[in-house]
Amino acid sequence: MAKVLCVLFDDPKDGFPTSYARDDLPRIDSYPGGQTTPTPQGIDFTPGQLLGSVSGELGLRSFLESRGHTLVVTSDKDGADSVFDRELPDADIVISQPFWPAYLTPERIAVAKRLKLAVTAGIGSDHVDLDAAIAHGITVAEVTYSNSISVAEHVVMMILSQVRNYLPAHRTVLEGGWDVADCVARAYDLEGMHVGSVAAGRIGLAVARRLAPFGVTLHYTDRHRLPADVEAELGLVFHPTVEDMLPHCDVVTVNVPLHPETEGLFDDELIAGMKRGTYLINTARARICDEGAVQRALESGQLAGYAGDVWYPQPAPADHPWRTMPHHGMTPHISGATLSAQARYAAGTREILESWLDGTPIRDEYLIVRGGALAGTGAHSYSAGATAAKR
Repeated sequence: MAKVLCVLFDDPKDGFPTSYARDDLPRIDSYPGGQTTPTPQGIDFTPGQLLGSVSGELGLRSFLESRGHTLVVTSDKDGADSVFDRELPDADIVISQPFWPAYLTPERIAVAKRLKLAVTAGIGSDHVDLDAAIAHGITVAEVTYSNSISVAEHVVMMILSQVRNYLPAHRTVLEGGWDVADCVARAYDLEGMHVGSVAAGRIGLAVARRLAPFGVTLHYTDRHRLPADVEAELGLVFHPTVEDMLPHCDVVTVNVPLHPETEGLFDDELIAGMKRGTYLINTARARICDEGAVQRALESGQLAGYAGDVWYPQPAPADHPWRTMPHHGMTPHISGATLSAQARYAAGTREILESWLDGTPIRDEYLIVRGGALAGTGAHSYSAGATAAKR
């Protein structure tokens, strides 16, 4: 029998919900491109519930315990005496989310002698040291595409909120004011701007499709160029490098995975090559942008705004400089954690567990590492030497 160690974020401050704002979710059976949504043998939750917190348990307890397996759920994941570290040595499977990552570092993997499967409930497995997982024969899987559209919608929201200066204007209302001039002194139209995406995978392309009706010129750079018909459909301008694309853009959105080639990509030098007054949006991973470089660029005016919901570490400490830097629109890591997305990634996590426990193949699109090598989506998104789980 397997021991499953699941790390989830804390319940709401006022307790686990007993009711929700809506009674149902729209039914979605497939993603753009034809990949089907998760197809587990069954689920033990109601879609639209809060599943990603400790009491939600990703809806897994009944399923696992009915088969004789053990499920340990905790939010305590940091520090040598954390519940995660105490339970890890004899865990067979570890599950965590990008929004509350349990960092599987080489040191933690070395003590997890029984660990054979690491599952990301969501997308983005950079909190797992992939080199160490490869060396120890650990399979790494994630619920690919489960929250890609959720993130893409968040990107569009953040672009509009930054360009239109929405957050300061809303704050004026909350504070009882009516300071029109102050609100519009930094507000612009998105129409006519040039918007560039660093990567045009599932999220980057979804962002482009949603922005096209706004009358913008769309740019992108990616090591995998899109088909010519897609570029023509959206009027996409391809650039071979990030450095080539940035001077053309008024808005830049980061949609690339974190790996050694992208870590610290947006440093002082790269940001200096952007147009003055560019808006930078990062819902990918925090360490793609140099923390101090972003702050300095906002303070100098080189960047007009920065918005994102990814931090390092996560959760971010109360004194993290991105909480107080000027002209930011930061949120906690929530872009892919809507209740809609939770229903999909909880179902996908169960599908992965069913496959693993039954000895049947895990979907190729869910795989990041298998059999001592990058596999499936991992082979497309990462490079050999993709160490990322640093703490």
